[in-house]
Amino acid sequence: MDNFKRLLENMVEKNIPASLFMENKNIFYLTEFNPSSFAVLVMMEEPVLYVNKMDLEEANNFSKVPVEEFKSFKELKSFISDLEISKLVLEDSLSLGIFNKIKGPWNFSCQDLISPFRRIKSSNEINKIKKSLSIAEKSIKQIDIRGNEWEVAAELDYVMKKNGSQKTAFETIVASGPRSSLPHARPSKNLIDTPVMIDWGAVFENYCSDLTRTIVKTEKQEEIKNILLEAQKEGINSISPGVPVSEIDSVVRNVITEYGYGDNFIHSTGHGVGLEVHEAPSLSIKDDSVLEKNMVITIEPGIYLEGEFGVRVEDMVIVKNQAKVLSKLSHDLY
Repeated sequence: MDNFKRLLENMVEKNIPASLFMENKNIFYLTEFNPSSFAVLVMMEEPVLYVNKMDLEEANNFSKVPVEEFKSFKELKSFISDLEISKLVLEDSLSLGIFNKIKGPWNFSCQDLISPFRRIKSSNEINKIKKSLSIAEKSIKQIDIRGNEWEVAAELDYVMKKNGSQKTAFETIVASGPRSSLPHARPSKNLIDTPVMIDWGAVFENYCSDLTRTIVKTEKQEEIKNILLEAQKEGINSISPGVPVSEIDSVVRNVITEYGYGDNFIHSTGHGVGLEVHEAPSLSIKDDSVLEKNMVITIEPGIYLEGEFGVRVEDMVIVKNQAKVLSKLSHDLY
């Protein structure tokens, strides 16, 4: 059953006559058309996808649902009024400004209808993620990690595109020396020092990959890296369907804490990956969901010593009866 039919059945079960989607990734997931600009999917038994005039030709070629040109919110509101529905469900990311343009005499609710579907990947989605990952892994082997951080990041981005990536999955992180203690450091003009933390990902047919490798040199850096690899291994070994995602976070965090670095692990253990590089679930103590078969997640413990250096290791994993590590790239790039 395709994504559209599954969601429509879910709406019927919940007595939801219509819902609106404006997040482009959600629209692509349901229609197989990826808007380049503003679009609105009115999801119901006879759906309509409203797109900008610039997208009209392409949408008519690719969308699985009927397409109309989006002209104004006034026209959209009129269309919704003509449906004579009592309830309309909106994405929880909808802005207040847009809400004020479409509100009417019907009951509204904000619900995340689509995330439960997107977090479970089909075989087709998994194959695209694997291809995206292979592009990222191939590309890092083809670059020269010398010069300044900007140059390394730019070369990696270029090589990924040459190897078939549509774009980068996110802004590539190259942080070296003391700047590696910044988990989301943007590349700078600083010359490459050690350690070198590189966090990067490709995109293949709209599906993302996400990897981190840290090149270490000193004995202390190597020690930290080995702690993280041990913590990551324990976390991966704990993965199976039905396990709370918070438990995976605890397993990884406990290993790091036992070595005395618990306060230096300052982010969650991982996240889902798919059409977006950060998707549900979040492998953190705050997420009460459980692992399910065919989730694709990252396991990415890190230790950050302010003013000294940071190390992070990150691999992608698919949940089967147990974990299957998708990444094939060595943790020792050099």
